[in-house]
Amino acid sequence: MTYGGIDVGGTKIEARLFNEEFETVELRRISTPKETLSGFIEAIAQQVQWLETLSGQGGTLPIGIAIPGLIDAETRRAFTSNLPASGHDIPALLSRAIGRELPMMNDCQAFALSEANGGAGDGFDAVIGLIMGTGVGAGLTSSGALTRRRNGSALEIGHLGVPARLIQARGLPLFSCGCGKIGCFEAYASGNGLAALGRFRKGYPVTAEEIVAEAVAGHAEGSAILSEWAEVVAELLLLIQLAHDPDCIVLGGGLSSIPDVISLVETPFKSIRLGEMRLPVIRVAVNGDSSGARGAAIMAARIGN
Repeated sequence: MTYGGIDVGGTKIEARLFNEEFETVELRRISTPKETLSGFIEAIAQQVQWLETLSGQGGTLPIGIAIPGLIDAETRRAFTSNLPASGHDIPALLSRAIGRELPMMNDCQAFALSEANGGAGDGFDAVIGLIMGTGVGAGLTSSGALTRRRNGSALEIGHLGVPARLIQARGLPLFSCGCGKIGCFEAYASGNGLAALGRFRKGYPVTAEEIVAEAVAGHAEGSAILSEWAEVVAELLLLIQLAHDPDCIVLGGGLSSIPDVISLVETPFKSIRLGEMRLPVIRVAVNGDSSGARGAAIMAARIGN
């Protein structure tokens, strides 16, 4: 028995076929069409058909789809950035293209589900998967299963505000966020956020990769900027703990690959924790790039589509 998972992103649509242990058998990536809705749907349909043919199971192959943003449970309309999908009933459009309806889930939820089952969060009861990459978002699982969410969204914690105490203490400006608000965690803790901190401190444009490289090389300025970023992340971890008190937080996304990232964020986290609260276990994702598609495949296997 095999299972399929599709991870829809702003630049690529990745399809993976998994065995019964949810190990990747084969994968295929194609570019994400952004010009038209019809091209977008056709690209996903092509990935579905590739999985069905490769598996030999045809239309009986369980396939799940992970997509940024949300699919409203009532209206079924999508809301997502950087994709020609918002305002449309994506499940229905895809169903017409492939002849059956497939389950869809938020990509952060897919990441959390994957890491809670055979990943870094395996064996813990309440697991939160925190993605810090182009954006910042999180998914929540309980006893290895997803929790029902009214809007079908993930934990949109990237769009909560960074505490005034940190902004004031560090003398930071209120960065604008892609959501239209100012001062969001995503504007500071994402890859673009780290670059914005670097630009503010240095006075000229710099990338997140360059800041990390400076810090790794022992340059004082790069290390200071990276430490400031870690303070922002620590505040985000505190917010997660106070709101959800998870057993384990799994870090994912490009910034989770920063050398010694766990120690980097745990140190300031310990200094701001509430009283004597025990910290959750913090780990780095083990399923890497496969987590989105893998989580979607696990969901499909459980639903039995």
